[in-house]
Amino acid sequence: MKKNNTVSVSYMLLGILFCVCLVAANLLETKVVQIWKITVTAGLVVFPISYIINDCIAEVWGFRKARLIIWMGFAMNFMTVALGQLAVLMPAAPFWEGEEGFNFVFGMAPRIAVASLTAFLVGSFLNAYVMSKMKLASGGKNFSLRAIVSTLVGEGADSMLFFPIAFGGLLPLGELVEMMAVQAVLKTLYEMMILPVTIRVVNYIKKADGSDVFDEHISYNVLKINEL
Repeated sequence: MKKNNTVSVSYMLLGILFCVCLVAANLLETKVVQIWKITVTAGLVVFPISYIINDCIAEVWGFRKARLIIWMGFAMNFMTVALGQLAVLMPAAPFWEGEEGFNFVFGMAPRIAVASLTAFLVGSFLNAYVMSKMKLASGGKNFSLRAIVSTLVGEGADSMLFFPIAFGGLLPLGELVEMMAVQAVLKTLYEMMILPVTIRVVNYIKKADGSDVFDEHISYNVLKINEL
């Protein structure tokens, strides 16, 4: 078993992928797609992957290392939004014809940015917390159930925060509730479909990394980033 205050190559690679997925999801959220009669944002393609990675990190390395990655993802998202706003404010070259499209993608309204970042933080921490607590309660068994329940809680909280903050007062209440429910359910179904792959990845990393942390006697304070 490796020392708890070290980080492995596997952890680093998953952390990088986690941050990339979050940044990509924010950019893809600007496109609304319709599949059959269901209307969702294109971010649905990649955003659930961040919760799958969250599950993997919390399962293999525990809540404390998941906490670090979640805050890193938040920082990368915030940086992308801030740099995007800066780029939008810079004057475009007279001959460049892509200003409108660029501003549409990167000129995220402050209200949307706050909604996205807040929902991500709460949803991700709830996901990691539920995963950690259920692992302790089950003695490390029933990974599939823990992954689904933690994702449903996290995704549910994410949707319940994002849509009211972003669109409250702009859309009818019934439509808001429908969008929240559809997004949470679809993202959870996404995790269930890819669960066989997730299980194999987790088992492989546990063997290769020699880590299978149980969060006994730890602080779940989300601000204690220095505790690894």
